[in-house]
Amino acid sequence: MTRHPVRFASRIAFALLLAASPVVMCAQANQHIDAKPELPFSQAVLAGNTLYVAGQEGPENGKLEGVSIETQTTNAIIAIQKVVEKAGFKMTDLVTVTVFLGDLNDVPKMNEIYKKLMPNPRPARATVQVAGLIGNAKIEISAIAVKQ
Repeated sequence: MTRHPVRFASRIAFALLLAASPVVMCAQANQHIDAKPELPFSQAVLAGNTLYVAGQEGPENGKLEGVSIETQTTNAIIAIQKVVEKAGFKMTDLVTVTVFLGDLNDVPKMNEIYKKLMPNPRPARATVQVAGLIGNAKIEISAIAVKQ
């Protein structure tokens, strides 16, 4: 059986690329932030100088039912701030945020609170409507922070 030189060379190049990839290199050094045994995920994972913050909801006194979008937004951002700071980052280290909403009609009210609580310059953001959130939340926010 003869090996095709181009395919063989491309496989070697791909293997070398993977071996040098920062994602592969830092995967073994990940630090899980605020991993609670009762939850099936970590609140955040630190990989190198990048912090991946899990989606945060905004319950009030442990409840979501009947809690306004303004209060849930405030509490979700405060929850992100706590996780970010626990990992040794600052809110100004946020580079991107994803906002999941149960109803896009809540965007104007959410934006009012978001603009007050997110530092300038604000991170890039995507906002999407989803079919549902855990606990019938109105909002969930996830974030990525990079420390320079």
